[in-house]
Amino acid sequence: MLSNPPYALTPVVFRFRALTTLAGRLPLGGERELAMAVLMGARLADGCTTRESLSPELRKVRGQGARHWLGTLTLPTTARTAAQLVADASGGESREGVATALDRLVTLAAQVLDAPSRAELKQLLALLRAA
Repeated sequence: MLSNPPYALTPVVFRFRALTTLAGRLPLGGERELAMAVLMGARLADGCTTRESLSPELRKVRGQGARHWLGTLTLPTTARTAAQLVADASGGESREGVATALDRLVTLAAQVLDAPSRAELKQLLALLRAA
């Protein structure tokens, strides 16, 4: 049988597999926490795309929760500020603002990111800037 039965659920496809895998492979500490901050930023930014299309109210609540969570990570000051800017921008109306904030965070985390993770983030940035 190649087709799913009529009662089967649609499989869930996680958008940032490479970034999640990278964060799981890194040793505990600064690099892993930086990768996790980038993952959080990417997930918040993905909520602003037409693919995900979350309501502005929900994006704002998610951004506030993420801002609180980011405060628990041990990050360099510049990376923390950039990650918090992504969280703040994700609650607004400007997709370009979210793209700019995420691009800054990705640039700061470039030494930690591998090629597949960078490819996922590049695709997300292109999607945010497309409209």
